[in-house]
Amino acid sequence: MTPRRLAALTVAAGIACGIATAAAPATPLVSAPSAVAAGECEPGNVNYTAQTPPAFAMLQPDLAWGRATGEGILVAVVDSGIDAGNAHLAPVVAGGVDLVGDGERADGLSDLDGHGTAIAGIIAAAEVPGSGVRGLAPDAQLFSVRVFRGRDDDSIKAGFGPTVDRLAAGIRVAADRGAQIINVSLSDVPDSGALHDAVAYAHDRGSLVVASAGNRTTSASAEDGPRYPAAYSEALAVATSDASGQATDASVHGPHVEVAAPGQNVLTSATGAGDCMYAGDTPSSSFATAYASAAAALVAQAHPGDGPDGWQYRLMASATRADLDRRDDALGWGVVQPYDAISLLPAADTRGPESPFFDTSESAVRPASTAVEPDHGPSPFEATRDALLVTAILAVAALGTLGAVLVLRRRRAEPAAPTLADVRGGLLTREVDTEL
Repeated sequence: MTPRRLAALTVAAGIACGIATAAAPATPLVSAPSAVAAGECEPGNVNYTAQTPPAFAMLQPDLAWGRATGEGILVAVVDSGIDAGNAHLAPVVAGGVDLVGDGERADGLSDLDGHGTAIAGIIAAAEVPGSGVRGLAPDAQLFSVRVFRGRDDDSIKAGFGPTVDRLAAGIRVAADRGAQIINVSLSDVPDSGALHDAVAYAHDRGSLVVASAGNRTTSASAEDGPRYPAAYSEALAVATSDASGQATDASVHGPHVEVAAPGQNVLTSATGAGDCMYAGDTPSSSFATAYASAAAALVAQAHPGDGPDGWQYRLMASATRADLDRRDDALGWGVVQPYDAISLLPAADTRGPESPFFDTSESAVRPASTAVEPDHGPSPFEATRDALLVTAILAVAALGTLGAVLVLRRRRAEPAAPTLADVRGGLLTREVDTEL
């Protein structure tokens, strides 16, 4: 195999995270075009590729970066930790906390699973010489909230797997540390009062929780329907699209889905390594959620006063979709577009979801069509017929009156009819005259 062909290969792993399942740690599986060579993104192999993340073609970051780069925004990654030793991440990590208690670093800046490090690179990977990898919000700062060690059987048996209580606690910690955006690339989590309270707590403190809408392949149930914490009203639920921006059955569908983002052929940072391409075969909502979080960070920088409701609305209203007035259960309101979300000028007639800025109940969603009943009031044809009849009667009456007036006038203008005496007198006169 030529060096050129070898450089065209990449490792693709479908990293997805769920609480109800015990999936194995992420490992490279298959190759896909144009990135690092197979096996070279495993821990200990620090390799870089000049390729830029394929998702950038869909998200158009160059336009967005003219308005915002994430500067001044703190994004919390509630996950398996962040490997701060990765050159992409060392400059952008602002600290962290470990809630697992397995003997790893107390600051949460280690990652034995690899999931959190991949998520972190999607959001804010810094530039590294020789690498085309960069985060969608490259000037944002990251805060690691480590809530699980791994998803393997040993980690779960030891009590170090994902749990609802640790996830809820992690969201609260992130909000208390001032994170404007909280990325939760976890799904298939049982509905919990404590978890909902944590999301509501973060919202009330000005944080937007961006969460995965679910992956069908890693879910305990392949059925569509709400996944938590994404399905809570205070959170932004993110599904994945395929590499062309289309809906995919790899992602859980349902009424909770609000937006989508790219989740296939994801080029990002890897634990103990450099660059790695994940999800070459199967798109993952985990990665889509990270892209949506990065987009939210850009919007938050550009519009800090809008708060979590405004940031969420901008991402939904500006998302790319076939019908501006409709959402669907696969892609929600569509695929996020950071620049359009930043540039959006909300108005009362903005099409899409209901707005927190205006009362758009009449214009934001197309009203349902109504059937026309045939007996709703008199027929317009009947009304016209009646009007014509009345007009005709009035016209006849007017003509009759006019005729009578003309007859009277004519009679007055004619000489009076001669009497019998006049007639006789006239005849006598003519006889006399004749004789003369």
